Amino acid sequence: MSNTDRKWKPQTVAVHSGTTRSSFGETSEALYLTQGYVYDSAEAAEARFKGEAPGFIYSRYANPTVDMFEKRMCELEGAEDARATSSGMAAVSAALLCSVKAGDHVVAARALFGSCRWVVETLMPKYGIEATLVDGTDMANWQQAVRPNTKLFFLESPTNPTLEVIDIAALAEIANSIGARIVVDNVFSTPLYQKPLELGAHVVVYSATKHIDGQGRCLGGIILSDKKWIDENLHDYFRHTGPSLSPFNAWTLLKGLETLPLRVRQQTESAARIADFLAEQQSIARVIYPGRADHPQADIIKKQMAGGSTLVCLEVAGGKEAAFRLQNGLKIIKISNNLGDAKSLITHPATTTHKNLSNEARAELGIGAGMLRLSVGLEDVDDLIADLDAALGS
Repeated sequence: MSNTDRKWKPQTVAVHSGTTRSSFGETSEALYLTQGYVYDSAEAAEARFKGEAPGFIYSRYANPTVDMFEKRMCELEGAEDARATSSGMAAVSAALLCSVKAGDHVVAARALFGSCRWVVETLMPKYGIEATLVDGTDMANWQQAVRPNTKLFFLESPTNPTLEVIDIAALAEIANSIGARIVVDNVFSTPLYQKPLELGAHVVVYSATKHIDGQGRCLGGIILSDKKWIDENLHDYFRHTGPSLSPFNAWTLLKGLETLPLRVRQQTESAARIADFLAEQQSIARVIYPGRADHPQADIIKKQMAGGSTLVCLEVAGGKEAAFRLQNGLKIIKISNNLGDAKSLITHPATTTHKNLSNEARAELGIGAGMLRLSVGLEDVDDLIADLDAALGS
């Protein structure tokens, strides 16, 4: 089922798009737990493998339940095609590695999740792919980093954990002028608050583990782009390296999408109130939140994002000891390195998600010893504020 007849709003897309019903006419999407598929004849098998007849071949390549998830995400994102993966990092790795070869050059924003930086800084050079990291908030840095062999730009926006925002449309102008492609990790803004493809990006990746599942149940990822890029770059890489999403996880993610707009709206409203509360506390040295006027890229946020964030970044005065004391004093908010969950979660990036970066690299990113990343959940916001208030006073 697709919105070909009329333009559905995101809430409707998240519930209905991509649904393919079996002959039983089930209400919920069917869960097809199968590895392979049978054919009516040897000739039919040959035709399907040749691509002359439609149908599924092997669930490492494609599966009916996974296909529904991919189609729904395409409708939500405004993409022509997609491939769902076993995790967010599988999506990032596949999107990057299928786009370049030995001798090519990649420019990436330095503000990346730790594992993403490892792929760019450590893995790619092993295969002869050069990489340069830049302060992504300044377009001059991207322009200056360009080489004759630059083929790809990679960024997160907002970034993890400092919630920097990069001007995607401005970067697209640079990329298009040199024939390079942009891959955007859009996890923190979700497909509801930011549309990188509409802003000029070429490829969008998600860790569906985060907001799309949103309930701490399973891993997943997805890569979205135009059909030509999927066919010419990702298709064979995906088929032969096997980062595919399991049908059960795809079914779980479909269920998550049904409530995504409701959850993200509530979490964002709560996060905004919490950010304002924290900004008034003497023991908090700094608060970074995309919905506040004092955000360093507030003008860009107004231009390219439709909402704030479910994440709040805060710097506790007193460094690591004070940050740990705050975490340990919380009763409702749980210590976890995940995000986008129905449960509010907090983590200390310097000792968890970004612990493998050097002290110098963390300092460049503004990740101090007192920094915490708070992912706001669905609990009552007054309870969450009271929990933080009590922990700050402990």
